[in-house]
Amino acid sequence: MREALRLRHRSLRTEKSYLQWLRVFRGFLAGKPPLEIDSSDVKRFLSYLAVEKTVSSSTQNQAFSALLFLFRHVLDRDLTDISETVRAGSKRRLPVVLSRREIQRIFAHLQGVYLLMAKLIYGCGLRIQECADLRTKDLDFERGTLTVRSGKGDKDRVTVLPESLKNDLLRHLDEARLIFDQDFRDGKGEGVALPDALARKYPNAGREWAWFWVFPAPTLSDDPRSGKHRRHHIHISNLQRSFKGAARQAGVERNASVHSLRHSFATHLLEKGYDIRTIQNLLGHSNLQTTMIYTHVAGKNLLGVTSPLDG
Repeated sequence: MREALRLRHRSLRTEKSYLQWLRVFRGFLAGKPPLEIDSSDVKRFLSYLAVEKTVSSSTQNQAFSALLFLFRHVLDRDLTDISETVRAGSKRRLPVVLSRREIQRIFAHLQGVYLLMAKLIYGCGLRIQECADLRTKDLDFERGTLTVRSGKGDKDRVTVLPESLKNDLLRHLDEARLIFDQDFRDGKGEGVALPDALARKYPNAGREWAWFWVFPAPTLSDDPRSGKHRRHHIHISNLQRSFKGAARQAGVERNASVHSLRHSFATHLLEKGYDIRTIQNLLGHSNLQTTMIYTHVAGKNLLGVTSPLDG
């Protein structure tokens, strides 16, 4: 399963998720031999998740995607009719959007690199992993743009780079350069991880400043795929914990997460009158309907409708 995932260039997060579902599925089947598994086992497992585990529709769909990959690319078989599977209920949830005042209160309780990352996520509309994955070459200070590479769906996009963050980013990059010089002094060091097969095509690219992380981790660690001892980016869980603590200190009682900053980016742009298509492109949404959800949480009347009570 792992070899099949890497052959098709699935992300490390997808690999971990699919392998975890494979372990859960194996436990559900009580050790049934892989060659004896059929569609009825998948049907029973998905129904079990919906009925007994009461998982959400997105969780059940993720489990189904993992098992579909297993059948198609590992067992080399097709899943036959599973139409009678009990499906988890799909509920529409509005995103948690913070006000500008709430965001500033949270920022007041963050500091250092985590404050800079949080501001970049809000100012550019990034996903948290997209922020962590940034390389120095992705920042274009002259044009005022930030390039997201291999985002969700393995798509690239360009978004705005806030003018107010440029000086802070330049100072931070000076500090990151010291780490870079330390790692590769005298031509030593394994080099940072590169996407897909670029390491084979450009053997020395991992030792170049352009490919270095914007937010490098403070210590070296083992690469989960190659096993090499090298520098990675800051782990997203560190930012998530810091943000949760800051939100609690700021007295924000809603269930806000780092991703709420991305929701707030889109909503605040919409409230300022920016076109929904422009916001869609900045967020990297494939479907306009995904972006339209922010029209339901915007603070101003975007419909242009006057209530009959108001005359």
